Amino acid sequence: MAPKFGTSGLRGLVTELTDALVGDYTRAFLAACDTGGQVFVGWDLRPSSPRIATAVIAAARAEGIDVVRAGMLPTPALALASMSAGAAAIMVTGSHIPADRNGLKFYLPGGEVSKDDEQAINAALGRPAGARSAALAEGAGIAEAYVARYGAAFGAEALTGLRIGVYEHSSAARDIMRDALARLGAEVVALGRSDVFIPVDTEAVDPATGDLFQTWCEAHGLDVIVSTDGDADRPMVSDATGRIVPGDVLGPITAQALGAGVLCTPVSSNSAVDAMGFDRIRRTRIGSPFVIAAMEAERARDPAAPVVGYEANGGFLLGFAAQGPAGPLAPLMTRDSLLPIIAPLVRARAAGLALADLVASMPGRFTASNRVEGIATETSRAFLEEMTSDPVARAAFFEDEPAEASVDLTDGLRVTFQGGDVVHLRPSGNAPEFRCYAEADDRETAEALVARYLARLSDRLG
Repeated sequence: MAPKFGTSGLRGLVTELTDALVGDYTRAFLAACDTGGQVFVGWDLRPSSPRIATAVIAAARAEGIDVVRAGMLPTPALALASMSAGAAAIMVTGSHIPADRNGLKFYLPGGEVSKDDEQAINAALGRPAGARSAALAEGAGIAEAYVARYGAAFGAEALTGLRIGVYEHSSAARDIMRDALARLGAEVVALGRSDVFIPVDTEAVDPATGDLFQTWCEAHGLDVIVSTDGDADRPMVSDATGRIVPGDVLGPITAQALGAGVLCTPVSSNSAVDAMGFDRIRRTRIGSPFVIAAMEAERARDPAAPVVGYEANGGFLLGFAAQGPAGPLAPLMTRDSLLPIIAPLVRARAAGLALADLVASMPGRFTASNRVEGIATETSRAFLEEMTSDPVARAAFFEDEPAEASVDLTDGLRVTFQGGDVVHLRPSGNAPEFRCYAEADDRETAEALVARYLARLSDRLG
């Protein structure tokens, strides 16, 4: 399948992301979207990313657009730098998917491109290559500015007394995480650095990783372990037992810590947030462009609204000028991993609680998620169409559950059963895989629902 826009950004097989195709999409982006006359280019640690970034840079310069080569860095650090400069950005990353795939994420001077922008980019494909040679500058101080943002907001003693493991793997933020946490006073233990790209999906943490976290916590006496996905716009956090804290739990805790009143989050996120006292919860389709669109609508409705967004994967978007314990924190309208790592830890420490105890204080709803890989998009769509249009087929597929209480088709198929359990089925927008989300009143039931229906999906579609 040719590269295409998915849930967030352009994705495809590395073999199909040729220099010619990358150049075509770069030219289309520069022609269709406002760039501010300059574009920042960064990349992750996939083996193919430097080559693709070189093609992006060459195409942009040939179009007469000045380029800042930011290097290998987290996506939110790149976005912060480009937005601060009033410039566009292109990040070369496939996020959490395997290294045989890669992609491009596009940023305007105001933040991530919208779905309308993606359509405009597609419509501008096929332009002839330019013949100019615009300026090329090396990015300087970008990582430091990103780290300093959180040091200034939370203070040098915010995490004093905490012993934090950093699972480095092949995260683009592996060095930045250590620096940022140490700057806030934490004792940092580096873990699991890898020279081979590891596709970490913060919504589908495999049992082996959970076992590894438990072992590390016990061996090193850790209070928490933190990490991110490949391009570091999604957090991964465990408590002192190695148990993963879901992203849709980190999100509302972070929102509370910052004093947010309006939350925008996908329909797949934990419904516990509805009972946490926020002014308004706005549900969206899955993907940061939809969350951003909802946030922008809320800001248009009330420019002073303390609005934030987050996804079930933990990526957090700050839409207002917040106040940290030590200083102000400016808006950053792109998914970030550091903020939803730092803010819950600071909140727990300030309350004299372990992270697990802070999480346990939330309303008692639990989510789980995972995916079946290797399912062709066409197969997934046909199955989903059957499930959404045929109640008899749907009842047969969910034969082990109570009767349906409601069906939500906002994004995929989300069924709430009598008694309150929820199963949500949705093909991935970025890869040939099918995702299953579940929600229940206890963790074990949510995890069992995901395991049951992933097995059923695998038998049916695999």
